[in-house]
Amino acid sequence: MAPEHDADFACQMEQVLEVYCRPYDVRHPVICMDEQPKQLIDQVRMPVPAQPGAAAKEDFEYVRQGMCVVWMFVEPLAGWRAAPVTLRKTAVDWAQQVREVIEAPRYAQAERITLVCDNLNVHRLASLYEAFAPEEALRLARKLELVHTPKHGSWLNMAEPELSVLTRQCLDQRLGQLERVSELAQKWAEARNRRQAGIDWQFRTADARIKLKYLYPKIDE
Repeated sequence: MAPEHDADFACQMEQVLEVYCRPYDVRHPVICMDEQPKQLIDQVRMPVPAQPGAAAKEDFEYVRQGMCVVWMFVEPLAGWRAAPVTLRKTAVDWAQQVREVIEAPRYAQAERITLVCDNLNVHRLASLYEAFAPEEALRLARKLELVHTPKHGSWLNMAEPELSVLTRQCLDQRLGQLERVSELAQKWAEARNRRQAGIDWQFRTADARIKLKYLYPKIDE
């Protein structure tokens, strides 16, 4: 929960909201990113599919097969997203995923990418230096503008609801292999990209100053 009268929260919130007001610019795209864990679970017995007059049946017993991480990169104004899956979410993993986005053909014309993410400690330019040689890390860093949501303010990240949609529509089931999770997530992303499903963000700085007035410091005049 966000603290009351917190200048740091108010400042960072407005930085994010101002980024969301930028018009679409192919040379300076705005991308939101987030990630979430996914438990890998195998069936012990195959489920019985639904039949006319009978609901589907699934055994309560299951086998844990570890964890994986589902990433989300979404460009709201373009209706594009990518949902890669990895085993971990270390600084190196984050750096590698970010490089994949920067090097994607769709961003060949981009001069600089604004990346909105939460303030997890691996979401830093320093992570690039953990993953790559200094020359490569600096090259990538020059292509990035990082904008962090405030602590307790991850709801400001548009990648978060997109991950929720992915989970509800695709991954809310027992999946025992990382490869299967990756396959489903990729197909889901491709289908939404074909529809150019965007995000219509309506919450603006002016709204925040009214509806979230308690977050702002009190100024004695």
